[in-house]
Amino acid sequence: MSEPVRHRTAVRARLRATLVAAARELAVARGWREVRMADVAAAAGVSRQTVYNEFGDKAGLADALAAAEIDRFLGAVRAALHGHGTDVRAAARAAIGVTLGDAADNLLIKSIVRGAEEQPDALLPYLTTRPQLILDATVAVLHEWAATFLPGYSRDELEIVFDSIVRLVISHLTYPVAAPEKAAADLADLLARMVRATSVTPPGESRRGASGHNAGRIPGPSAPGSRT
Repeated sequence: MSEPVRHRTAVRARLRATLVAAARELAVARGWREVRMADVAAAAGVSRQTVYNEFGDKAGLADALAAAEIDRFLGAVRAALHGHGTDVRAAARAAIGVTLGDAADNLLIKSIVRGAEEQPDALLPYLTTRPQLILDATVAVLHEWAATFLPGYSRDELEIVFDSIVRLVISHLTYPVAAPEKAAADLADLLARMVRATSVTPPGESRRGASGHNAGRIPGPSAPGSRT
């Protein structure tokens, strides 16, 4: 890539980040329903057409805002998972705890949920009926961790497990029924049990031949006699 192209790419990335940050601040202050493209342009110090050129329409801006929020916390989730290695329960509890704790303090999520109590917010579907952005990104991070620390487990079966757990976490974000700490512990226990129930083929051994007390055992989440 030539220097002029790199420069243009960097300038556009900065502009996009500035516009998304402006949209976030307005959404927190007013609720997404009340945010107009012209307001975002004014807050960022650019023309309204610049915002439309970058995102197409308000739905495109909402996609970018949701993606930015997801990117922001995925780093913390990844660090939590990898920090506990093969201990599935501890890794899950830390990662889910980070997610729920962040959500509890996240002004944008608070604004979305608060606004939905009065009138459906256009951003709420990104957490409920249209959560594909957060689902895909979070499941991908879980697969990264599993590839490193849970070798041999069926990726297809883990896909179902990870997708289910992420959906439950998203459900708790929008309609919490327990304190974040308890929800994280309960969901981590569930994930550990679900992973334990998936197929695993130890190196050099067929799936049918895997037997005994170590067959399908998760490396590290619990020791004999501990809670499962």
